[in-house]
Amino acid sequence: MSKSLRERLTGRNGASVAPNGETATAPDGAEGSTASGVPFALPATGSASGMFGPRRGSEADALSPVEELKRSVHRKLIERLDLEALELITDEKLIAAQIRTAVAELLRGETTPLSQAEREELVEQVVYEVIGLGPIEPLFRDKTVSDILVNGPRDIYVERGGKLQRVVTHFRNEAHLLAVIDRIVSRVGRRVDESSPMVDARLPDGSRVNAIISPLAVDAPVLSIRRFGAELGATKLVELGALTDEMLYLLSGCVKARLNILVSGGTGSGKTTLLNALSSFIPSTERVITIEDAAELRLQQEHVVRLETRPPNAEGRGEVVMRDLVKNALRMRPDRIIVGEVRSGEALDMLQAMNTGHEGSLTTVHANTPRDAISRLETMILFAGTNLPDRAMRDQIASALDVVIQVSRLSDGSRRVTSVTEVTGMEGDVVQMQEIYRYRRIGISAEGKVLGQFEATGVRPRFAERLKIAGIELPARLFMEQTGG
Repeated sequence: MSKSLRERLTGRNGASVAPNGETATAPDGAEGSTASGVPFALPATGSASGMFGPRRGSEADALSPVEELKRSVHRKLIERLDLEALELITDEKLIAAQIRTAVAELLRGETTPLSQAEREELVEQVVYEVIGLGPIEPLFRDKTVSDILVNGPRDIYVERGGKLQRVVTHFRNEAHLLAVIDRIVSRVGRRVDESSPMVDARLPDGSRVNAIISPLAVDAPVLSIRRFGAELGATKLVELGALTDEMLYLLSGCVKARLNILVSGGTGSGKTTLLNALSSFIPSTERVITIEDAAELRLQQEHVVRLETRPPNAEGRGEVVMRDLVKNALRMRPDRIIVGEVRSGEALDMLQAMNTGHEGSLTTVHANTPRDAISRLETMILFAGTNLPDRAMRDQIASALDVVIQVSRLSDGSRRVTSVTEVTGMEGDVVQMQEIYRYRRIGISAEGKVLGQFEATGVRPRFAERLKIAGIELPARLFMEQTGG
């Protein structure tokens, strides 16, 4: 069972622990409400929140007066707030407003001189500590930041525009960082401790979170947050130069005509963002089932069922892997199945689904080229434990897949669709493919920007007839060489 809000914020099980080790409880009828409407209880006589307690030794660095004040206000707030009543409030904006009011009241009793701007900043920081991501909450709210990489309490990097840069933001100590990690993973019913030191989770907006702590993280707890570009629709990708209008018209036609599409690329190349953009062309009348390790796809259709894998519990039981969900999805009457990423034996189940009436399915894979993507699928089929001969595996792949889209993150941090390739079938024991579009790099500008242009190879795809049957005409100009720059 996941911890309640009270337990997550205070590290207590509903009662305060006094310095002598005894449990301290408030007298009957002591609870009340202030004029501001914030639920309060009498101040506990116990110690401060477990969030501030020494988890791995005392703090190495002395706190500044402002940090000390923030810590003191946070402690008093945790002791005074009736978290059980607060837990019943589902509106986060209302919770934040209640906490701001309570913090403002607490600050009136403090003697530390603060300007109005410092006071407002302190209020916001305490709110971030209680319901947000602590000191990295402002970074998370910055829409220009795509990745937040915490290598330790005082070693934080962000990615802006495809480039990593260090920031001055920091946590107080390892205990502070561990508290934020625990708050994130507990919200989605997962845990991280010494018996389970690695965890994947997600934030409410779909951002992917990975945390790894001691003993696997040697120096300090490590937290990685990858923001999912849900706001990057198909037209926005064209504006950013990720692909051309001609390429988008072809790919949208492939989705509408129910071709099976594989998106290939490296880490951080934009596979999931492109997959989400392509899914916007799926008709709203179809039933779509998405399967992911951490639910991050944001489909706009009405009829969407989202499934997510589950790690084993503390006893090592209850694990639900991707392959189990793919098999179960076949019994849920899907029109299309979208797998966030295939990594193992589920590749075979996904290909079989594509070959047995679930056309129009989409998935992603880690690979450097379309040809490498096919090879990786062969390797993952072997993970399924079947002894299929090479020819049978390649037959499955060639008959299931129609299009492979290669996306890459270039040296300047920009993302590009570097290849659109059609899978045409088998010739002998080799899967045959033909490239329709490609991105040709020319060089590097004085500012370090990658120079290049999108090109059509002049090949008209064989699936053009399928698109025509679906009512989608492909003008000859789409496949003329030098389609865009």
